[in-house]
Amino acid sequence: MLDETLLDAPDDLALADRRGLLRGAAEAGARVRTAARHAAEAGIADLHPEGRPRAVLVAGPGTAAAAVADLIGALAGASAPVVRLQPTGVAPAAGALRWALPGWAGSVDLLLLPTTDGSEPGLALLAEQAYRRGITVVAVAPKASPLTETVSGSRGLFVPMAVAPNEAPNEYAENIAASPGTLWALFTPLLMLLDRVGLLEAPPEALEKVADRLDRMAERCGPAIATYSNPAKTLAAELADTLPLIWTEGAAAGPAGRRFAAVLAELAGLPALAAELPEALPAHGVLLAGDYAAGADPEDFFRDRVDEPQALRARVVLLRDRPSDGLTAAHAARELALSHETAISELEPEEGDDLETLAELLAVTDFAAVYLSLATPGRTAL
Repeated sequence: MLDETLLDAPDDLALADRRGLLRGAAEAGARVRTAARHAAEAGIADLHPEGRPRAVLVAGPGTAAAAVADLIGALAGASAPVVRLQPTGVAPAAGALRWALPGWAGSVDLLLLPTTDGSEPGLALLAEQAYRRGITVVAVAPKASPLTETVSGSRGLFVPMAVAPNEAPNEYAENIAASPGTLWALFTPLLMLLDRVGLLEAPPEALEKVADRLDRMAERCGPAIATYSNPAKTLAAELADTLPLIWTEGAAAGPAGRRFAAVLAELAGLPALAAELPEALPAHGVLLAGDYAAGADPEDFFRDRVDEPQALRARVVLLRDRPSDGLTAAHAARELALSHETAISELEPEEGDDLETLAELLAVTDFAAVYLSLATPGRTAL
């Protein structure tokens, strides 16, 4: 059960936030600026590529690396296929993970290695294998990590991962994988790289707009802002004790919705399902009419209200990155949900370019996942 009183108690939220998740979400804009500076110092701004890569391969552990691959794929569109190399291994530990290049990968392809650790032997082996095949390798990882020497020794490009000011190395290592700011620390240098090779548009002025939008969202979604005027706290309160069905519309909303489902599970322990409209309607329609429907067995007289928790009820979260006018499946989505008495939460960003709208969707959903984690008993200690 969500403790809604905690949402409007900033001091108590700060005490519950042992991993610095709120700080990570609030510092996303600063991470973009720092990461852009690191990328420029590493030489990305001075690159003069001879042409576009045939394909972009992405390898790295965890939710952040998966989101980076998904976001790059959405933004690159038809410019080049983006393939995430899935790790294998007996455990999620850095020493146990392994990655393999596809057989077709060669000198015309690009390998990206975003990681918050940098000590993974599997990534080092992958970089060496890529070097032998003539594949260009670019890594974003913590400074002075073992991956630094491997990539640099293989004539690849290494960009130090942006960290927050005054962040101690041990604190960084413990909290960074779960921090919402991690995504932008890994994503920003790769945006600059792919802009240089012509796969997408992310010039310096666009990244500055992204940082500004993230700063504004941090102000709107911060712990000092009351729930009634805070979109992230409102969304967190609406999703408590529900099964979120995250329906997305628009190129940027798709990966934002999938990341939201991932961080809800990882941070808040809340299962969620994400799908893109219009396919989401037949895919999740049965859930709205089955055991997760709002009207399913509303008051079982024989249920033990102390020992048996209330069953999850579905709630639709509609994420969109384009206005309501024009061709849209949003009307059909609302009609389907309301016909089954299912509540809807909607997020649609303010006007801006693709990166700005993407940044707003990610910021609000990241803050919402953090608030759910902090205000749900038993989650803050994870």
